[in-house]
Amino acid sequence: MNRILVMLTIDLDNLPSNFPHIVAQEREVVARWKKDGFIEQFYLRPKRDGAVMIFKDKTEVEVQEWLATLPFYPLRKSLDVVPLIQDLELS
Repeated sequence: MNRILVMLTIDLDNLPSNFPHIVAQEREVVARWKKDGFIEQFYLRPKRDGAVMIFKDKTEVEVQEWLATLPFYPLRKSLDVVPLIQDLELS
């Protein structure tokens, strides 16, 4: 089973005035992905400047395409997408 780690950081210095509305939209999208089983884990970053997500059973291309639809995507400061390989000897 493949996993893709995503680390999203938003630019807190350039937030639009409708940021609270964007946060609500973002939560709806992520909740739907989690409910549908595409996101295995979701964590907020300590400074509240982004999130870390682990996608499962999706390709890197699929994850990149999905991320581009996130409400936070235009606010991103950085976006790291890292494919992971499970070490079966340690699992």
